Amino acid sequence: MAMSWKRKVGGGILGIVGFMLSPLSWWNDLFVNVPLALAFAWLVSLLYRPAFEVSLIVGYWLTNVLGFALMHKGARWLRSPEEATETKRELVKDLGISLAYTAFILILIKLDVLKPIEAYFQGR
Repeated sequence: MAMSWKRKVGGGILGIVGFMLSPLSWWNDLFVNVPLALAFAWLVSLLYRPAFEVSLIVGYWLTNVLGFALMHKGARWLRSPEEATETKRELVKDLGISLAYTAFILILIKLDVLKPIEAYFQGR
């Protein structure tokens, strides 16, 4: 009985964290995924500055993939694997949302809103 309770709490926590990182929480992308991707890009660009743009996009996509993986793992902890599947339509919608945010991130990069961290202090 205690193991079942721990599994449910653990699965619920994984599911919530996964939801917050996934494109299903499109309203939260600008507050969670983009800042995490930006921090990732800043770290990468400290080592290799030209990689900023690519690492920002890769970081954003990694947060989305991590979100789906955590949601899936949490759902499996809560239910049987057969009940934790998504429909093809939901996956296509999620992919579309991720692509839209990717385009938005690219626009912000081109407008110099998002850039390597040292560029904010250099006045460029």
